[in-house]
Amino acid sequence: QVQLVESGGGLVQAGGSLRLSCAASGRDFNHYAMGWFRQAPGKEREFVAAISRWSGSVTSYEDSVKGRFTISRDNAKNTVYLQMNSLKPEDTAVYYCAGAVSVDRRADYWGQGTQVTVSS
Repeated sequence: QVQLVESGGGLVQAGGSLRLSCAASGRDFNHYAMGWFRQAPGKEREFVAAISRWSGSVTSYEDSVKGRFTISRDNAKNTVYLQMNSLKPEDTAVYYCAGAVSVDRRADYWGQGTQVTVSS
């Protein structure tokens, strides 16, 4: 079992940056691929980014965030990060950390979510 707690959300102006953190408790954090998803008001939750287990040598991104967002992990701290640069109002959403992300972008574990609001 893995528990996930996100932090780092907030209000930022368009063009600004935020870094989200996700602290994981439980065993074998480095065994799991990790990811970030988001859900905007009135929309379904969507995939944002994922990072492979162990060294995190493989990453993937949703097309609209490529080149602006970077996912990373620190296994010593049981933490995964999402660095978000050049934020746009359309990035406004609740961002969820996900654990045990599969290749078809499903996840077994979820955090409670953190709000990111980008003002224009």
